[in-house]
Amino acid sequence: MRATGTHGKCLVGENGTATGRVKEPCAVDSLVRDLRLAVVQALRDAADPERARGQQAYMKSEMPFHGVTVPVVRKLVAETVRSRPLPGAAAWEQAILALWRSAERREERYAAVELLNHSRHRCWLEPARMAMIEEMVVTGAWWDYVDAIASVAVGQMLNRHPTEVAVLLRRWADDVDIWKRRTAILSQLKRGKSTDEALLFAFIEPSIDEREFFLRKAIGWALRQYSRVNPDAVTAYVERHASRLSALSKREALKALLKSGAVAEIP
Repeated sequence: MRATGTHGKCLVGENGTATGRVKEPCAVDSLVRDLRLAVVQALRDAADPERARGQQAYMKSEMPFHGVTVPVVRKLVAETVRSRPLPGAAAWEQAILALWRSAERREERYAAVELLNHSRHRCWLEPARMAMIEEMVVTGAWWDYVDAIASVAVGQMLNRHPTEVAVLLRRWADDVDIWKRRTAILSQLKRGKSTDEALLFAFIEPSIDEREFFLRKAIGWALRQYSRVNPDAVTAYVERHASRLSALSKREALKALLKSGAVAEIP
């Protein structure tokens, strides 16, 4: 086996599957439990009840908050990962789902997302992880979870395994669940010049006529990001589909181009 990854924590077998170091099941269970408890305790220690009330109201969340900002959650997760490295992909997935499923405060689910997205675990982002991500997207069912998952973890998987992941995301783009659709649409937000234009437009197509705000917003956001590297393609797309795209999607798509003067008006 050959080691990969910046910190040498991911191991890759002869078949190219990132497996990690193997430990006995009981030892893995203990590591996962300790990591989850450490994250939850760190969040409790950083809690701000006054901020928590405001966060819950802003997010319209039934689940309460600790009152910890996302940058602080990210920092706490990074510190925990350094002090309690996970031995492999199975333990990593187990830890993510343990945090996600047992969460009593919203930041505990944010921590699960940060553990999913952490750069140390990038080599474990394989198509087999899509079942876990589907659970998080469908049960999370709100933009604060979905956008971070779509733009980082799913985007990185699409980069690493474009054929397999694109097949899955094409199905998600046409799913009855709006959050799976939004995930597909936003999956290339960070790809820049590597954006697969045909795939982006294909992901948008099933939702282009929808009235759902979170789909319309996602379409505009995805197109706006792509306009930064290919303004002509986005301008042409919006003009071509002006009668189908919502006013919100068109306004968001052309926002940067209108500001720069590259586009004079919204069609």
